[in-house]
Amino acid sequence: MRLGFNFASKSFTFCALPSLPIFPSSVPSRSFSPVSKNITFPGKKNLSLWVQRVGYKTETQLSDKMESGKEIQEIKRNLYAAIEPYSTGFLKVSDVHTIYWEQSGNPNGYPVVFLHGGPGGGTSPSNRRFFDPEFYRIVLFDQRGAGKSTPHACLEENTTWDLIDDIEKLREHLQIPEWQIFGGSWGTTLALAYSESHPDKVTGLVLRGIFLLRKKEIDWFYEGGAAAIYPDAWEPFRDLIPEKERESFITAYHKRLNSDDLEIQYAAARAWTKWEMMTAHLLPNEENIKRGDDDQFSLAFARIENHYFVNKGFFPSDSFLLDNVDKIRHINTTIVQGRYDVCCPMMSAWDLHKAFPEADFKVVPDAGHSANEPGIAAELVAANEKLKNLAKNKT
Repeated sequence: MRLGFNFASKSFTFCALPSLPIFPSSVPSRSFSPVSKNITFPGKKNLSLWVQRVGYKTETQLSDKMESGKEIQEIKRNLYAAIEPYSTGFLKVSDVHTIYWEQSGNPNGYPVVFLHGGPGGGTSPSNRRFFDPEFYRIVLFDQRGAGKSTPHACLEENTTWDLIDDIEKLREHLQIPEWQIFGGSWGTTLALAYSESHPDKVTGLVLRGIFLLRKKEIDWFYEGGAAAIYPDAWEPFRDLIPEKERESFITAYHKRLNSDDLEIQYAAARAWTKWEMMTAHLLPNEENIKRGDDDQFSLAFARIENHYFVNKGFFPSDSFLLDNVDKIRHINTTIVQGRYDVCCPMMSAWDLHKAFPEADFKVVPDAGHSANEPGIAAELVAANEKLKNLAKNKT
């Protein structure tokens, strides 16, 4: 078959030309459109950026049509039905912290662990729906101080390296030799850090809304950059801080989130959380925004996020994750990024894409940050389906 595009009617046509492949062998079958631009980076293989101009639905229909020259079934892109855990528990990971974990799906299935965002965001039942419950053994857990883990909103012994150790302790506790990693937002930061520390334990990576915790990313979202797009959401966040302290909002909020007065903590936590929730979707999501009114959720979310940002992710350098990406370039990976992500702007996904050209790079043209936006959710399900098919083919 051959793909044609009618510019007058803005429609695709297919004609039978068996002697011609759908895609030239030199073109990655990640996405296709009539317009392309080849970009070369020094020291890296050529990367082809395919520019989609005819809508998300067309792009998803055209991708995944060929594999090794064979026609394959179209990849599933719809969320799976809601399910309940078949086991839950608490694991004491230090003298201070105990983390909540749960398992759902197939008890004898292919292990995958979900790394939630924030840090401090915790997990939710909807997180299970990205995975085929008949194939996957789905592990969710709340990171230190978040969700059902205790003590709530605790910053003591709470660093990236502590969380990496917790993931390993949980893997060993559940007697899982190796597993697939799925992370979004801060979850991508932790997924990269864990994978670079334990590449032999990772069978595949699905990363959504890339966050590398670099200074320019923090400055963009918390020091006024994103305010250019969301001035209405920014002003309540800004106005909680007196003008004389606005040189660093991260520092000013750190002071209030660690105040001896719990009401001051709650007020700062609500303002911090609402700012993020109001900017997380391309189109406003009232249910998400209301999470900022929940003092229990907001306190953990804001205190732990701010703690990590003040401490620069506890990384030894600003570019630590990119500097160590060669350790994981052999791992099957998909990067999913909303084009209009304000919380974790696409510059970070693009930088990771250049450093890790082997990974599938999916840019959703009509989405912001949230995993629950339709285009992003579809790509996340599809990424898991691809890794599922790869795993099945190995057995």
